[in-house]
Amino acid sequence: MLDDDGYPTEEALKRIADWPWRDALGMLAFVRDLWRYPNFWTQEGGRLSVSTGGWSGNELLIAAMQRNIGFWKLCWHQSTRGGHYTFDLSRVRGMEGEG
Repeated sequence: MLDDDGYPTEEALKRIADWPWRDALGMLAFVRDLWRYPNFWTQEGGRLSVSTGGWSGNELLIAAMQRNIGFWKLCWHQSTRGGHYTFDLSRVRGMEGEG
């Protein structure tokens, strides 16, 4: 779901923003497939750290994740200068499929 220049499409960004928060891990897998510079995406245990690398396409993905209010409130842990974000995934493990 990337355009000809390698940027996430509006459709992809809307899909991320509207993704059910109970499937946060599914959303993150989708975002990771679109993320440029995958070496700036590290997950250790229940902690996910990502950096945009200054690329505006990754910043668009972060903005779409931020518009996903349920995910952001549940998982966002920290943002630091330079496009670095940390998410706490410990609260979403095992939630997939819960009604």
